[in-house]
Amino acid sequence: MSKTEGEVLDVLLPKCLKQDRGAQRELYRLFYGYAMSVCVRYSQDAEEAKDVLNDGFLKVFTRLDQYHPPKPFKGWLRRIMINTALDNYRHNLKNYHLQDIDQAAPATDPFDVEQQLNYEYLIALVQQLSPAYRTVFNLYAIDGYTHEEIAETLGIAVGTSKSNLAKARANLREALQRSKIDEHKQYV
Repeated sequence: MSKTEGEVLDVLLPKCLKQDRGAQRELYRLFYGYAMSVCVRYSQDAEEAKDVLNDGFLKVFTRLDQYHPPKPFKGWLRRIMINTALDNYRHNLKNYHLQDIDQAAPATDPFDVEQQLNYEYLIALVQQLSPAYRTVFNLYAIDGYTHEEIAETLGIAVGTSKSNLAKARANLREALQRSKIDEHKQYV
């Protein structure tokens, strides 16, 4: 009989609070995939996502005493990963070279239509967006933030948030359209 996630957390979290490295390693292993799925949406590539993930787990382990068990652990973890990704974005903002998707290298691997619309492909398209567009798109479309919350979190105007979202959507539509044209060219 396998234990539920809640039962596992009931055992692991007290051990993690006592700095038990084995319990920390098990918690990391248990939530790695979930946390990585959050981090990759805010990152330019897998390496950056791994850095954000590791920074996020460091925060989880150092702030675990702030978690209140009646609330879902995944939600608390998700919030830490998002905030860590936003910290990374703000820290690297001066280093990012903002570029429009037209200037980014398009995905050129020949996939069939079903494969092009899979999760990994869509995430790759989102990762091609400029950091500003990608961050606003993820916060609004995926994580459910309002434009007011995004503006406050990123220190931008509400209008800038709305504009970045509109441009991100337009760039994603254009990239999907281009991929359909590329797919069609294979058969002509």
